[in-house]
Amino acid sequence: MAQCLRQRVGLLRILSGQSCSSPSTIIFPLQQYNSSSLPSKTLFSPGRSESTVASNQLDSLSSSDSDDDHHQVLDFPGGKVGYTSEMRFIPESSEKRVPCFRVLDDNGELIKGSDFQQVSKEVAVKMYSHMVTLQVMDSVLYEAQRQGRFSFYLTTIGEEAINIGSAAALSADDFILPQYREPGVLLWRGYTLQQFANQVFANKADDGKGRQMPIHYGSKKLNYITISSPIATQLPQAVGVAYSLKMEKKDACAVAYTGDGGTSEGDFHAALNFAAVMEAPVVFICRNNGWAISTNISEQFRSDGIVVKGRAYGIRSIRVDGNDALAVYTAVQAAREMAISEKRPVLVEALTYRVGHHSTSDDSTKYRTLDEIEYWKTERSPINRFRNWVERQGWWSEQEETELRSSIKKQLLQAIQVAEKTEKPAITELFSDVYDVPPSNLAEQEKQLKEIIQTYPQDYPTDVPV
Repeated sequence: MAQCLRQRVGLLRILSGQSCSSPSTIIFPLQQYNSSSLPSKTLFSPGRSESTVASNQLDSLSSSDSDDDHHQVLDFPGGKVGYTSEMRFIPESSEKRVPCFRVLDDNGELIKGSDFQQVSKEVAVKMYSHMVTLQVMDSVLYEAQRQGRFSFYLTTIGEEAINIGSAAALSADDFILPQYREPGVLLWRGYTLQQFANQVFANKADDGKGRQMPIHYGSKKLNYITISSPIATQLPQAVGVAYSLKMEKKDACAVAYTGDGGTSEGDFHAALNFAAVMEAPVVFICRNNGWAISTNISEQFRSDGIVVKGRAYGIRSIRVDGNDALAVYTAVQAAREMAISEKRPVLVEALTYRVGHHSTSDDSTKYRTLDEIEYWKTERSPINRFRNWVERQGWWSEQEETELRSSIKKQLLQAIQVAEKTEKPAITELFSDVYDVPPSNLAEQEKQLKEIIQTYPQDYPTDVPV
């Protein structure tokens, strides 16, 4: 009980911004408070719920005004606001960067004084096993694509801790709106290796009936909204999903993933503002991996990463070491609880590095060095770090490691063989599942397509039933 209490206090300190002696603690400027000092309402919107960050920020700002003016307020349509006779511009950035919450150091050693959510042996081993599975799956399917066996692939190498750490912290009732580098979340929820293979090979066993590009997974059963290629479109959609969960009083939230490149899209800003105003229980998880295809983060924004963007919209935020599975697990679990219990959005920035190429259409050695890639692949590997910690607990061995990797590779090779031999979806599936009764123009298009294929059969795949 005492240990649980210490963990709860630690999480509150991490997410509320109270400082503590451990260097691994995240501090939120202008957001320090305790339960007894929480404001009853915000200055900007009387209709908002209690315990808002915006109110604390305003209190801190107004307290810094001159002694003569700080107690004076002006009443505007947006609410009452203090004023000052001194002309001051808000600085473009703070002098110090927002710290990054971590639990394990690069060698997998527990950082002294770390506040983290304890995990059982069962959960820890499952997390590690799934991280390894994701890594092996990426390696095997990437090579299969390079052999020309299907058209496109994209890996999560270097980002396994974000995938599995966040997935383990969520409930099966939470709705996932992914970008395209989160297959580990789907893997954790029960999507099989055979289902992954069926999707990339676009056969008739594919849940999407072969209509999507490879790696654009989706599962209604597992509350994993189908991936779409346009960047960041899932973010405002996630707010709508979250608001519906709130209206239905569900004990669940929406979780939207994006990369650092996605934050340069207008949809990111619209989504954050939408979520804050509507008080939607949504957790935004940004994988800041340093690269938006070939565009480095230094060419994307001048702000202190992504975490500071949350404050601009009145959203509680945290920066976490995305290569630390325990830190990700702890932060996302706390963010989820906060989003649901307080009916508010939360932003999580996970710092990591994209070790693999952006996709099979990219050659990242054209814009970064091999030494840089190798350093992050070996010295900063999230899998190696978590393995070291699990082994120190006495929960994992070299023999189990060898057996796991061998088993996963064998399962994947078998899944690929099955997927390749499985018949493709019929051509009629191109026209189904949109209208209850197909309109005449769509029926005419289907008829014309079949006639063209019959006239020029040599120009069309022979393994697609007409």
